[in-house]
Amino acid sequence: MVDLNDYFNPVSIESPDYEHLTGQAVFPHTITIHTENNPIKDIGKFKIALLGVPEGRNSPDPGTMKGPDAIRAQLYKLAKIPGKTRIIDLGNMKQGTTFNDTVAGLTDVLTYLLNENVFPVITGGSSAILPALDRAMSNQKKKYTLASIDSRIDYSHEKKVSDSFNYLNSIINNHKSTFSHYINIGYQTYLNDQQVINRFLRRRSELVRIGDVRQAIYLTEPLLRDSDIAIFDISAVRQSDAPGTISPSPNGFYGEEICLLSRYAGISDKIKIFGLFEVSPDLDIRNQTTGLAAQIIWFFLEGFSQKQYETPVLGLSNAGRFTKYHVRVTDLEDDLIFVKSNLTDRWWMEIPSDKDQNNYIACSHDDYLKANRNEVPDRWVSAVERLKS
Repeated sequence: MVDLNDYFNPVSIESPDYEHLTGQAVFPHTITIHTENNPIKDIGKFKIALLGVPEGRNSPDPGTMKGPDAIRAQLYKLAKIPGKTRIIDLGNMKQGTTFNDTVAGLTDVLTYLLNENVFPVITGGSSAILPALDRAMSNQKKKYTLASIDSRIDYSHEKKVSDSFNYLNSIINNHKSTFSHYINIGYQTYLNDQQVINRFLRRRSELVRIGDVRQAIYLTEPLLRDSDIAIFDISAVRQSDAPGTISPSPNGFYGEEICLLSRYAGISDKIKIFGLFEVSPDLDIRNQTTGLAAQIIWFFLEGFSQKQYETPVLGLSNAGRFTKYHVRVTDLEDDLIFVKSNLTDRWWMEIPSDKDQNNYIACSHDDYLKANRNEVPDRWVSAVERLKS
């Protein structure tokens, strides 16, 4: 039996100099906080667990270890989350003697929370700890999809110690991993090795450049709806909006855009782990980056509080909830089958399986319209190729 009190330090932050919101209107009022006088107990009664991982080793910027407390201080100034979602702040994980000890401890914690059906929201720290998320998901014995909102694809052809710029190496090379599909939202071509891009395209990964995302950001919602882990690297945001990171770029998402992506992740009924990484308070300007990071987390929680669990019931006969459309496309033997939710207006493609159970791939209304123009949607082609392999 895991005792989370053995893994976490109680929350301890200074009171803000000023508060725009007070009393019942403020974020901490509606959550349970692990303090010295209030130990962690009855974890199963919570829906979400916030946890900081102050780990900066195996990173070009060890200052990221200060991120969790700095972000928490900003988060606690925001408004309470609407709805009645039960949230607990577990505090910061105790740092292991070695980096690998921290990864092992985080793996234990995440595995325990997933088994208790408690959703982990991780505040880093360095993204070098991502192998812990892979191990925890692999312990569930199910294939999973990782979505990364990042300006870079964190993979390297060089053989070296796993760090925040090549954590995908550890995941891909882990023979026990159930990692099956990678999605990158917002990569910047000039920051990436073209050979790495080509390698992931050959793996049938879905890579969406920053320019394409910003032209139609709503098309990223189905990508996040089909993901099991969502990882946000703050360097995906342009430097003018988030200067507090070791690898900023003049280009990237605006603050409003990254928060919208976070909300898309929140309303996904498939995502099981959410993480935000690479915030470095020492490089920040007037808490600009930590403030934005706190708002990213807030929008995720706000989306989570309003999610509709539709994916598990797509294959069932829910009278009035879904409408099914058959579209004939010239180049295909069978009709393309689309399913629309009459409650949320979300769309899926139904792909027949050799087994009795069909596969449902999240898509957009645009994909349905494309099929009606006698064109095969790219998401359908990509999904069929993955399912065959």
